[in-house]
Amino acid sequence: MTELFQRLLRERGLDEHFLYPKYEELFDPYKLRGVKEAVARIEAARTADEKIVIYGDYDADGVTSSTLMRDALKYFGCEKVEIILPNRFTDGYGMNPPAIEKIVKRGAKLVITVDCGSGSEAVIAELKERGIDTIVTDHHEIPEVPKSAVAVVNPKQGDTVGVRMAGVGVAFALARALNMAQNGGKCDGQEKWMLDLVAIGTICDSMELREENRILSYFGMKVLAKTRRPGIKELARVASVNLDKLNTHAIGFQLGPRINAAGRMKSADLALDLMMSTSRTKAFTLAGELDGLNRERREAQEAAIQETEVSDKDKVIVTVGKWHEGILGIIAGRLVELYKKPAFALTELEDGKLKGSGRSFGEFSLAQALQNCPDGILLNGGGHAGACGLSLPKEKLKDFRRYINDYYESLKLKDQEKYLQVKSDLRLTDLSGITEELFAEICLLEPFGDGNAEPVFEIDALVYGVRVLKEKHLALTIEDKNQHTMKMMAFYAPEEWKAVEAGDRVRVQFTLSKNEFGGKTAIEGEIISLEIKEKL
Repeated sequence: MTELFQRLLRERGLDEHFLYPKYEELFDPYKLRGVKEAVARIEAARTADEKIVIYGDYDADGVTSSTLMRDALKYFGCEKVEIILPNRFTDGYGMNPPAIEKIVKRGAKLVITVDCGSGSEAVIAELKERGIDTIVTDHHEIPEVPKSAVAVVNPKQGDTVGVRMAGVGVAFALARALNMAQNGGKCDGQEKWMLDLVAIGTICDSMELREENRILSYFGMKVLAKTRRPGIKELARVASVNLDKLNTHAIGFQLGPRINAAGRMKSADLALDLMMSTSRTKAFTLAGELDGLNRERREAQEAAIQETEVSDKDKVIVTVGKWHEGILGIIAGRLVELYKKPAFALTELEDGKLKGSGRSFGEFSLAQALQNCPDGILLNGGGHAGACGLSLPKEKLKDFRRYINDYYESLKLKDQEKYLQVKSDLRLTDLSGITEELFAEICLLEPFGDGNAEPVFEIDALVYGVRVLKEKHLALTIEDKNQHTMKMMAFYAPEEWKAVEAGDRVRVQFTLSKNEFGGKTAIEGEIISLEIKEKL
């Protein structure tokens, strides 16, 4: 083990148990509240040959959760299983009233929610009155347990296991419990083939990759490499992802956005059909459609950013444009990255209302900001500290912009940009320790994500060579004090970075990547931050 990797493990408090997790150490799913009751009700549905409807969500976690639950029920022997995903634009998130008639029309006797349902007591109660039972599986905050549900499986109820799991992780816990009930109290191993879905949903939903999520995502990556699903294979093909050399970046930034593009731009049913497809030909067509929607999403997003004018005076960005509803959250998030300010992106609807999403960071809570908004400005709004949704009359835009900036000023927050700064894992004095062996060791930490970020290195060095590529990307060669050199790249580099010149002394933060070209391999850096310390 290299000296640098040993230092990295010490800094993070990790050991070989983390590097090589054991599947057998996953928690007993029956320790989750509600699992026993859920299994009993599903067994009754199987015996009575009842129609079961799975009700999911329109993002990657919801799509993978829905597919996994269907697979689990089919394996358990439930024959009549259908899936309903809400439409982002007409239904909104979760089990809203429009879901009731859809479920009744399908002739369901049992509904199983995935990645939603914790706040849907009114809908669940109405279904109960109509003779339809509901099992909730979810991972979102649960202010009040839906008392009309026959079972609620959500670690946020105060369970000691599974607290940080994605919706797909909770669904997998119930799937394991069903498998155990079918096989004398032990899983038969077939449930492991569902871990490809668990890895995608967990990583794309930005879950903390520690404890049980470490186990699920670690083995999920291995299953993804040999997935049996034509849909995932075709999705990887259009995304130029090699499943044999899969990493977290490929899932989070290549596969995930294409799955999410369906729900953002059109209908999540497209992504669901792809995940469930057994035909390579059909999967080929669907993957191509998702790829096209993702390009459309990316182009619309970039156009929106170019159109946005930001005032230096405003502490909170509030911008409006004729933008697709499905990309408002992405636009707001991108504005936060670019301007280091909380941001709201709004679009005008046909009825003259403005609808939008907000993104924040640090100590500025969007949920609190909306709760304190004076009456008469918002039509509705809510969310979390870092993300929210809202709508307001067009004529109230100036009032909202004035209020949100005044409210921010009233909090007298200090040094908020520190929350966006990347913390280096190791500060280097030279580049001699950056080797292929170190890179291979770092790969043992995969998958990366919240709670297990990709290692970041930092060094002061001399700029040996500079190139700006396509007016967007920055390529550097840096040299340390002992004349070791290393190539580095910054894709879509900020304009201020492009001012760097050969001979400048810089402080650079970077992650590692492997460049394989022409039969040669080189370990290179991907620049996270660049600061010019001394000009030539």
